[in-house]
Amino acid sequence: MSARPRPPGARGTPVSAAASEPPPPVPRRPTLFPGSDGPSDGPSDGPSHGPSGSGSRRFSPWWICLAGALLFAALTWQVADHGPLRALDERLGRAVAASELPVGPAEFCADLGNTAVALPVLCVVMVWAGWQGWRRRSQEASDGGAPVRWWLPPLAAGLALAAVPALVVPLKLWLARPGPPQMAGGAHDGFYPSGHGATAAVAYGVAALLVIRGRRRMRAGRPATGPVIPTVIAAVALLNAAVGIGLVRRGYHWPLDVVASWCLAGVLLAVWCAVCDRWSGTGGGQAPGR
Repeated sequence: MSARPRPPGARGTPVSAAASEPPPPVPRRPTLFPGSDGPSDGPSDGPSHGPSGSGSRRFSPWWICLAGALLFAALTWQVADHGPLRALDERLGRAVAASELPVGPAEFCADLGNTAVALPVLCVVMVWAGWQGWRRRSQEASDGGAPVRWWLPPLAAGLALAAVPALVVPLKLWLARPGPPQMAGGAHDGFYPSGHGATAAVAYGVAALLVIRGRRRMRAGRPATGPVIPTVIAAVALLNAAVGIGLVRRGYHWPLDVVASWCLAGVLLAVWCAVCDRWSGTGGGQAPGR
């Protein structure tokens, strides 16, 4: 009499790999940032870097853009309506202008916001970023199967700086805020927002983003070494703070003029990040060379 077959899984009967059910898929946290893979709970082939140069995104740059625009609108309302913040701002500006801060370094820092200084710096970084992108275009296109627009980040950087006078000049003419006492009798009364502050923040800020983006792509798939990226971020932040203090110390602008220009620059830099991550064509932000 033949033995009755045992069901799979019974003692003495091996269970084949085909008979076992695969484990349920591990859900991944969604990402709000376009062109980014977002963090994953499972193993990955390598690090994910968005085209703007940062790693896995947990928020969209449009939130930064919205926050900057709302803060700029609030400051503009206070300045246009002669609110209490404007009165406090003018008292602070007079105090800083009459302080013991050295005049020579303040003048030098204020001059760093001139287009004649900031534009050449940005142009050098744009050329470097374009050269790096042109060298890596074939490899990155093979990763994602989509054409890599290596020229987009440098071009968008130049357009971001060109947008500064297009936004600042009409606002100056509309508000016509008088300048500090040192600027009395000047050629115009439009001092809000600061054109020098916005030029410095956008030019040096987008140059730093280009450097960070290029640095991350150069080191994609390799362990990070050296404090290059934190140093670049800290240097740009200190540079813009020095420009703002120099403008107020020399009596060229009120403090709110400078703060408002930083808000405006934050909007432009956030738009640059969103545009590059959406349309630079890097195949969803995958690291090159995978």
